[in-house]
Amino acid sequence: MTVLIRLGLGLALGFVILAPIVVGFVYEKSFDLYSLLNVFVLSMIWMGFCGVFSSFLNYMLPRKRAVAGEVVDDDSENTGTSSIKRHRISTSSAGTETTVNNNNSDISLGNNSGDDNHSGGGSSEVELQIMALGDGNPPDIDEDLHSRQLAVYGRETMRRLFASNVLVSGLQGLGAEIAKNLILAGVKSVTLHDEGTVELWDMSSNFIFSENDIGKNRALASVQKLQELNNAVVISTLTTQLTREHLSDFQAVVFTDISFERAIEFDDYCHSHQPPIAFIKAEVRGLFGSVFCDFGPEFTVFDVDGEEPHTGIIASISNDNPALVSCVDDERLEFQDGDLVVFSEVHGMTELNDGKPRKIKNARPYSFTLEEDTTNFGTYEKGGIVTQVKQPKVLNFKPLREALSDPGDFLLSDFSKFDRPPLLHLAFQALDRFISELKRFPVAGSEEDAQKLISICSSINESLGDGKLEDINPKLLRHFAFGARAVLNPMAAMFGGIVGQEVVKACSGKFHPLFQFFYFDSVESLPAEAPDSSDFNPLNSRYDAQISVFGSKLQKKLEDAVVFMVGSGALGCEFLKNLALMGVSCGNQGKLTITDDDVIEKSNLSRQFLFRDWNIGQAKSTVAASAAQAINPRLHVEALQNRVGPETENVFNDAFWENLSVVINALDNVNARLYVDQRCLYFQKSLLESGTLGAKCNTQMVIPHLTENYGASRDPPEKQAPMCTVHSFPHNIDHCLTWARSEFEGLLEKTPAEVNAFLSNPTEYASAMRNAGDAQARDNLERVLECLERERCETFQDCITWARLRFEDYFVNRVKQLIFTFPEDAATSTGAPFWSAPKRFPRPLQFSAADPGHLYFVMAASILRAETFGIPVPDWAKHPKKLVEAVDKVIVPEFQPQTNVKIVTDEKATSLSTASIDDAAVINELIAKIEQSQKSLPPGFRMKPIQFEKDDDTNYHMDLIAGLANMRARNYSIPEVDKLKAKFIAGRIIPAIATSTAMATGLVCLELYKVLDGEHKLEDYRNTFANLALPLFSMAEPVPPKVIKHRDMSWTVWDRWIIKDNPTLRELLQWLREKGLNAYSISCGSCLLYNSMFPRHRERMDKKVVDLAQEVAKVELPAYRRHLDVVVACEDDEDNDIDIPQISIYFR
Repeated sequence: MTVLIRLGLGLALGFVILAPIVVGFVYEKSFDLYSLLNVFVLSMIWMGFCGVFSSFLNYMLPRKRAVAGEVVDDDSENTGTSSIKRHRISTSSAGTETTVNNNNSDISLGNNSGDDNHSGGGSSEVELQIMALGDGNPPDIDEDLHSRQLAVYGRETMRRLFASNVLVSGLQGLGAEIAKNLILAGVKSVTLHDEGTVELWDMSSNFIFSENDIGKNRALASVQKLQELNNAVVISTLTTQLTREHLSDFQAVVFTDISFERAIEFDDYCHSHQPPIAFIKAEVRGLFGSVFCDFGPEFTVFDVDGEEPHTGIIASISNDNPALVSCVDDERLEFQDGDLVVFSEVHGMTELNDGKPRKIKNARPYSFTLEEDTTNFGTYEKGGIVTQVKQPKVLNFKPLREALSDPGDFLLSDFSKFDRPPLLHLAFQALDRFISELKRFPVAGSEEDAQKLISICSSINESLGDGKLEDINPKLLRHFAFGARAVLNPMAAMFGGIVGQEVVKACSGKFHPLFQFFYFDSVESLPAEAPDSSDFNPLNSRYDAQISVFGSKLQKKLEDAVVFMVGSGALGCEFLKNLALMGVSCGNQGKLTITDDDVIEKSNLSRQFLFRDWNIGQAKSTVAASAAQAINPRLHVEALQNRVGPETENVFNDAFWENLSVVINALDNVNARLYVDQRCLYFQKSLLESGTLGAKCNTQMVIPHLTENYGASRDPPEKQAPMCTVHSFPHNIDHCLTWARSEFEGLLEKTPAEVNAFLSNPTEYASAMRNAGDAQARDNLERVLECLERERCETFQDCITWARLRFEDYFVNRVKQLIFTFPEDAATSTGAPFWSAPKRFPRPLQFSAADPGHLYFVMAASILRAETFGIPVPDWAKHPKKLVEAVDKVIVPEFQPQTNVKIVTDEKATSLSTASIDDAAVINELIAKIEQSQKSLPPGFRMKPIQFEKDDDTNYHMDLIAGLANMRARNYSIPEVDKLKAKFIAGRIIPAIATSTAMATGLVCLELYKVLDGEHKLEDYRNTFANLALPLFSMAEPVPPKVIKHRDMSWTVWDRWIIKDNPTLRELLQWLREKGLNAYSISCGSCLLYNSMFPRHRERMDKKVVDLAQEVAKVELPAYRRHLDVVVACEDDEDNDIDIPQISIYFR
């Protein structure tokens, strides 16, 4: 269709232009053969113009993914076909079916990453133009938008998602959460089905609806706000009764409000359909939830866990049956018995390099046994990489009809409730029968309805014969009955994450599906003191559903809560939505303070769902607060842009912290978490902590006096590669990218900043360098001198020269020097081969303008170099032929390795710079040269340091880093990576998806009910670790704090001893002595106020402690501070050290 439009417009415009001219020729009296020739030439021009104009229209006319009710005709040269079937999208309003073609073009753009291409010759020009200028066809994945999600799923999974059509039936809270997560993930289409209308009851759990929507169809009322989440997803509605035929339009169907009878009917159809349609039935009933999955009789999982294949570097292989393979102790092996592995780069025993997967056994941390006879193989010499081969897994799902009576193993979430899933399996069936018989849900607080449901459950249990349960737990079923009608927001958020992830698995084969039932409850969230039955009565408010579960007293506590939330990114957006729907801080006494110093970027939009593309560049906290108030106008929220830390204690002062009910962290870094944790410890405030990493999430409850604090246990620090490995002996792409990021920052940020520091104040800078007088100062001066003299650029050709010589230095000369210093046959001091694993022997590159990687490195490096010098970049810089001509002008000097070069090989070395006895003299000489070169600079000359920004694909930052890393990888025969993978590693991007974020916040808000109730015990709280990829849910009680005992006293890290009225030093010591504690040291900050070993300190005994701190420690006490903290070291009467709590001395 688009082709015809373009051709028609081109022909029409050409006709309008040429017709008068042709008519003039025809009617001219002197019309002859020459005139006829003119007409012919003009006709040819006309036809050419039509073609050119229609090509221009190819760029001018908008392209989009298909929407319901229309056919998108993409005439791009794409012959690839999707592995996902072509489907129809049903629109109830039109009552028709429209076909949408899924043509996923596999485009590899150099400026948007792609597979590295090492081909030479004529292909380089074409590829460079694509990389620099882009293609007429848009890329199939918006990497700016989906970068964090791509880090979890990869391109192939994303392409499958983009081709998937999903039905979500039931648009109460759970259905809305599922739809949100799928739309953010970027499926092709989501069809919303609901025959019901919006009620006030829905306001407790559905973030889409406002009170203005009451009375409207739920599906129709949802479309606009869900569409805002992702305009690339087709969203349509069905408002009439579903039939089985409707289901054939989808790869996956999700039902959140359906009877078992109808579910069995639909699932039978989906199970037997060719190809099968993934069927998911999910329910949230009060504090209880369930999920059932059926992905067909044979469903193939392509990647069961989403983890990168494990690898090892081989140290030796025996000629045995079976063979023993040992690996270097650089990193522990993660192999398991039964894994399949392949070998590569093995020297000597080359038979193993055939690419054949081989099974292993007896897996150990640094070795394993190979189930193969290598007796007659060649003798192992050196080298070799062993890599795990991930195997597909086929699952045979049972249809719901069979699974109800034979459910198999249930997926457990809480091992303290191992007997709970079989009971809930009966409870949900009993509820279904209750609704079928009475045409309504049980009434909250109705003992009669509860007994009716218990009776039905007992009847079902008795019918099971030998398989019946011994105890059906009437108390639990009573809670189940009371809350059966309510959809609670935290439960909807949690299950929305779980079910959303199951849909992604069904559509892509990525990650292991839930097989097949999952049940969950959080009855511990109920108030510790059971409410009266009248407390459950509806109040005709938006919180009636929540009140039906918790009662109106807890609802009042939620509304009056004073909450501090730190961070308003992905976790923060979900929390704000949850808090607004729960009514937290929505009462007259309530207040929610959120703070975040960050602004919205495009990459945030794929999971931080309160933000829209028109919010890019705005403050996160402000936009998020406004969006939350749109969900619930009663929310009392204040948005700040302050970083939480010591520097903002004037903003978040003592009065602020003391007034809080609870603190919620929504942070993405450990240091900020630790600071907030210390503040919560100090002011004895509950802290609800959570975090995500790809499909994984965790939650931790920090409750005063009940649990340990966040900082009490920490993950071990990440292992850092030794400096010499990164700079001279890399053996994986991570090492290459770490080096590339370091070089980028050194060349383009740190060195220009050093130049500017010198130019701003040459005398002061020179003095600082002389005072330092070390190797680092010498290196800084050498780099400044290079920039201002030897490598100073004045034209863009100078920048190209610099870039070409950098290539030669990095990838040719340095390697030549390295292998000259350490030849391939070099040995260590012990006689062992120097180039043994994990070291890889490098080879210098040979620059070729025909190699796109080489040429693109020069282009990116020269453009960025020009930016630092303020040199305009000419248009021809991105044109391959002209760039090659400029590169060819560069004279590359011959390199001769030197014999006296020292290369650091010590893995413990922390610097590559070596000190010298004549550093001072060299520094003086360098300063003199720099001062001389300054005289030739234009007035006011300054360089422009470039700060690395990973999320802007037009700035050439990642192009240069990927080029640096991949050229270095070629040196060392390390597999290269595309720009996107380079961005993940060098940009230290944390993989993130909406599903795990939603689940984590739902779990935290279930704990928030307990915190604000205020009466729960340690065993009621839960910490959680979950991995939606496996899936795995592990919930456990928090760890209690360590208790210290002394005499009849005991305390924990939560305790703080408070002394009022600013005592003297003598009074403080006496106060401690009365507790059997002998203080021998008192300090404030880093300053010692008192030590029993110093006689002069006895002169301070009658001074007030606060006055002493101001006098000795120079402590400043601003007006907002009311107390001073001191640390006291004590021992008991037996001279045993006793750790006592921090002491706070109040003086105001």
